[in-house]
Amino acid sequence: MHIPVLQKEVIEYLDVKPNENFIDATFGLGGHSKEILEKNAPKGKVLGIEIDPELYKKFSIFNFQFSNRLILVNDSYTNLKKIVREHNFGPVNGILFDLGLSSWHLEKSGRGFSFQREEPLDMRYRKENKNEKLKIKNLTAGEIVNRWPEKEIERILREYGEERFARRITRKIVETRKKKTIESTGQLVEIIGSKRFSRKTFQALRIVVNDELENFKKALPQALEVLDKKGRIVVISFHSLEDRIVKNFFKENSKKGLLKILTKKPIRPSIKEVQKNPRSRSAKLRGAIKILL
Repeated sequence: MHIPVLQKEVIEYLDVKPNENFIDATFGLGGHSKEILEKNAPKGKVLGIEIDPELYKKFSIFNFQFSNRLILVNDSYTNLKKIVREHNFGPVNGILFDLGLSSWHLEKSGRGFSFQREEPLDMRYRKENKNEKLKIKNLTAGEIVNRWPEKEIERILREYGEERFARRITRKIVETRKKKTIESTGQLVEIIGSKRFSRKTFQALRIVVNDELENFKKALPQALEVLDKKGRIVVISFHSLEDRIVKNFFKENSKKGLLKILTKKPIRPSIKEVQKNPRSRSAKLRGAIKILL
């Protein structure tokens, strides 16, 4: 069901070696972690962090497969430093962030992540979420489209979805909700006009519901702090705003003498990989190495 994106490149830029320790900050279905654990045997460990409680329970079986070399934690990478300390995990030789949405969320979660399926407009990774920036608890996509002011909806579609038809889509949402509550993904797709043009709107709603960009900004400095000297950080992003955060973070810390950038330009999937896994087409990988004494 799930094909890890840029798997060969992740191993290469993390420079995985036997008996080293790595953090998979976005465990998901465990594809990247499995590959790392096969390369860092016999004593190397992986600390896997998975925010979704349901996904965490589903794949905790990996603990047995790798003889407890995998420490799987149900938490957010915004608590990275705390998680590392609580599990006395180290030295940390590398950290991976794969910011893509897992196939399970799209196909199995039933939470409205996919515009291809008829599901409730939820889009939360966990029920008890909190948007710190907006000071809102347990926000759902349904609440945004049904209750938020027109200007705010247009702003997030434009800003987080980079949707050039943001105004038109927002007007149709507001017109529709005056007549009836917008409850499902199917209703939202109908408002937008087609599945083909729904991707950016769904993306924007998901990012806001889970406060993804702000959370990622909180995690990066912690990643740099917990890394051992010459430890590596690798990030796979799928959105220009995510990629910009990574690029700027690497650049700023390179100027400070804390990081050496390994990728002058982002690494993209090969044509062969995109043909095999079309969801990889927008992926960008950036890597850096810690040089702090």
